[in-house]
Amino acid sequence: MPLPLSVIVLTISFILVAVRQIGRIRLQIWQIILGGALIVLLTGQISVSAAASYIDPTVIVFLIGIFILGEAMVRSGYIQYLAHRLFKRFGSVDHLVLAIIFSMGFASMFMLNDTMAIIGTPIIMLFAVKEGINPKLMLLSLAFAITTGSVASPIGNPQNLLVASSGLVSEPFITFFSNLLIPTVINLFIAYIVLRFFFREEFGSRPLAHTSISIKDKGLAKLCKISIALLGISILTYTVLGTLGMSNGLSFAYIAIIAALPILLFSKERVQIIKGIDWSTIVLFIALFVLVGSVWQSGFFQNAINGLHLGISQVPTILIVNILGSQLISNVPMTLLYLKLLSYTHVTTAAAMALVAGSTIAGNLFILGAASNVIIIQMAEKKYKSSLSFLDFAKVGIVVTVLNAIVYWIFLTI
Repeated sequence: MPLPLSVIVLTISFILVAVRQIGRIRLQIWQIILGGALIVLLTGQISVSAAASYIDPTVIVFLIGIFILGEAMVRSGYIQYLAHRLFKRFGSVDHLVLAIIFSMGFASMFMLNDTMAIIGTPIIMLFAVKEGINPKLMLLSLAFAITTGSVASPIGNPQNLLVASSGLVSEPFITFFSNLLIPTVINLFIAYIVLRFFFREEFGSRPLAHTSISIKDKGLAKLCKISIALLGISILTYTVLGTLGMSNGLSFAYIAIIAALPILLFSKERVQIIKGIDWSTIVLFIALFVLVGSVWQSGFFQNAINGLHLGISQVPTILIVNILGSQLISNVPMTLLYLKLLSYTHVTTAAAMALVAGSTIAGNLFILGAASNVIIIQMAEKKYKSSLSFLDFAKVGIVVTVLNAIVYWIFLTI
């Protein structure tokens, strides 16, 4: 049976994502995926109306709202100031790396790991440059922290948001935290131990000399504080309403809009902030929805999984398929496809959480397993002339991911 054109386009798209080069032309990831989406539309693999139906507006609006908050925090200098206040008490590389992993990991539970990639890269590269710490250690610490930490929250990353808004779980915040928080904390510590092993020459008693950092725009920083408070209140309200069994009209999209409102309404920099957010990532997700929708309509993915006679709703299967599959088509499209597959079977809470864990920790295996990895590395290369190769990432990431998967498997099956 010949491969559907949509599958061929998807395969070529992700090969191009891996190589990112055609002759002398250097391609951006969003350009490649957008090109693939346009091809399946223009060739009739999916209709415009069907493509529109696959685009999840909740995810898109949430991304825009959180990106606005993240851009404002960077532009005001507030996030750099917070980082200095938080990390200045840690006087050695050992303690600093541990603090980065846990602080960035917990922050990614509420700020979206792609946003933390944007916010965190300048912070960790500041330490790499000023303190003479190996930038590869810093980049890997941030990548593993925000990927692993984001597992435990329905708003930690886009694929979690997809699962949370799919109807597979009730009371998303409570369900995620109760099932995933403890193993996630364990896995953050595992990332630290593995990094300490691979970069043991960096971990010593050499003291760090922290230099003070001031806020650039105090007015915008105050608005950021209000936005963060509103984000916390909205999340708490959402959780309480769900716990009480009340009709919960507060969607994830509204949470992000509420958080962004102070900046949009009162900041004089609102236009620059809106221009400065990562619109290419928004385009990337819209194009992914269309391209993956086309593949789903072809029936190829469903037939391939069914042909393997796997227990698609079993925790070990979900973990393995999503960790490996995400390396081929990235974790967001893999989650989209697997969610559609699960729509034909009974799904337990453990199975839904396994989908969350597997699709997310896939980002710890190889660079292309998560968009946040690409964001970190692109920013480091462009702004700081530091790089992290596929092999640099993989030799540490393979160990981290295997241990992560074992921990989640244990906690989701006991």
